[in-house]
Amino acid sequence: MKTYRQELFFNLSTRRGFINITSQVENCLRESGIAEGLLLCNAMHITASVFINDDESGLHQDYERWLEVLAPHEPLSLYRHNNTGEDNGDAHLKRMIMGREVVVAVTNGQLDFGPWEQIFYGEFDGRRKKKVLVKIIGE
Repeated sequence: MKTYRQELFFNLSTRRGFINITSQVENCLRESGIAEGLLLCNAMHITASVFINDDESGLHQDYERWLEVLAPHEPLSLYRHNNTGEDNGDAHLKRMIMGREVVVAVTNGQLDFGPWEQIFYGEFDGRRKKKVLVKIIGE
């Protein structure tokens, strides 16, 4: 069995955002030379997410609105975490909702996706460098 590990780095200039990272993950898969196996892709920060869904702008706007209803950024006093001097209590909750990682089957050297599936990086407390791990195992 072979293994492959790569780190991808992101630095959004905004507090929140979504980036389609499918092409970067596919590049990792090509570099790995693995044709059959599993690919793990996970955010290495507790205020960021990796998830699979459709790449449709209206849907991304829906995520933003829905997440802000569930865990609004303000008032900052809403979160005890912010008593530590942070202002990102909401970002931790948004990450819990959107998830930490995805696992995708690798078949014939390709990500074995269903229709419309893409991999996204979700940022909920941006304006600093963060990383995503891609780990692939297989043959």
